[in-house]
Amino acid sequence: MARVVVDVMPKPEILDPQGKAVLGALPRLGFSGVIDVRQGKRFELEVDGEVTDEVLARVREMAETLLSNPVIEDFEVHVEEHSVAEVAAGEGR
Repeated sequence: MARVVVDVMPKPEILDPQGKAVLGALPRLGFSGVIDVRQGKRFELEVDGEVTDEVLARVREMAETLLSNPVIEDFEVHVEEHSVAEVAAGEGR
């Protein structure tokens, strides 16, 4: 079993009100030095078998069809060893 990740972000020319809200909140919470925030989505897909070029092409098709809105969002597909949850729990070391 392998993990393929799809990261989806608003295109640069698209307004990001959630990112702007986070950007405005950071200084109020005592965090400085951040000049911009863009908020996106992350999908972790567990796939059966090896990650081949065909599997990655199929995941890209899924991203274009369901996981993103290609009109306003860009996406990247990559393979990862561990999920965010595993790393946070100390299992991904």
